[in-house]
Amino acid sequence: MLYPLIRKFFFALDAETAHGIGMSGVDFLSAAGFSCLLAKPVTPCPVEVMGLKFPNPVGLAAGLDKNGDHIDALARLGFGFIEIGTVTPRPQEGNPKPRLFRLPEAQGIINRMGFNNAGVDRLLENVRRAEFPKKGGILGVNIGKNATTPIEKAAEDYLVCLDKVYNDATYITVNISSPNTKNLRELQKDEALDDLLSQLKARQAELAQKHGKYVPLALKIAPDLDDLQIAAIADTLRHHRFDAVIATNTTLSRDGVEDLPGGNETGGLSGAPVFARSTAVQKKLAAALAGELPIIGVGGIMGGEDAAEKIRAGASLVQFYSGFIYRGPELVAEVAETLAQVMKKDCRQG
Repeated sequence: MLYPLIRKFFFALDAETAHGIGMSGVDFLSAAGFSCLLAKPVTPCPVEVMGLKFPNPVGLAAGLDKNGDHIDALARLGFGFIEIGTVTPRPQEGNPKPRLFRLPEAQGIINRMGFNNAGVDRLLENVRRAEFPKKGGILGVNIGKNATTPIEKAAEDYLVCLDKVYNDATYITVNISSPNTKNLRELQKDEALDDLLSQLKARQAELAQKHGKYVPLALKIAPDLDDLQIAAIADTLRHHRFDAVIATNTTLSRDGVEDLPGGNETGGLSGAPVFARSTAVQKKLAAALAGELPIIGVGGIMGGEDAAEKIRAGASLVQFYSGFIYRGPELVAEVAETLAQVMKKDCRQG
């Protein structure tokens, strides 16, 4: 495969620069019809989640393609679904650079990007140009709030984004768990979460009536939650009849990486070091939800067995981002093949 040969080149560059070059390369190979040089054929494993039919349960997590610039090229790598964003109502630069750091000894990444994106209108232009959603591909749009919006007015930003992306998204993720926007995680607390979800569900009902279709809503939560917080979030999700929950985002913990070069950079830690913490939260969440809404498992998936552990811990679908950076597109096929075996009773042809 091509990716292991070029990863050394990418890892010699600044992480954010390498990301831009790498995505341009994926676009080039896709346009030239050579995506096969990056990706292996993917084992089918159709599953139905949130009322949507996924060709396989392997998804790309938000953050890799913030503006939806690379949807079609990424789709050709075999993902069963793609999530773009996080997008905010207005364009914003994000936090000062450098803001993205690899920890190769631990297969981890620390980022403090800060929702850098070109704004929701630019994202929609890209979505409407893409062929993937037109052909029935499952495209999630991850929405957030602008850094300059006071936390007490955060719901206004989420509602603006929800209004704008509703008709073009297959599902919509509400991101209240990034550690890189000041006070954002305060929205996970009881009263704030109840108020936000109430407003979002009311607007979802209005938009479903307006557009004549129901677009599911998922909530993305942090791994840095205690048992009481997990139980409270589960209760609130059930109460408001949310469609799914994504567990989890990046962690503020530095367990196991604090002595590595760059290990104490501020931001959210992802990749292999978050796997155990993320999976533990997911398992507790699954127990609290008791099957009442599906979980999308994300956090530290670096191979097929990691993904299988997420499924065994109660997930119906999985996503990864950091694993894609370390393993490349071959991870898509590996995870899909493993999950086709693990989920063979759940995979439904059709």
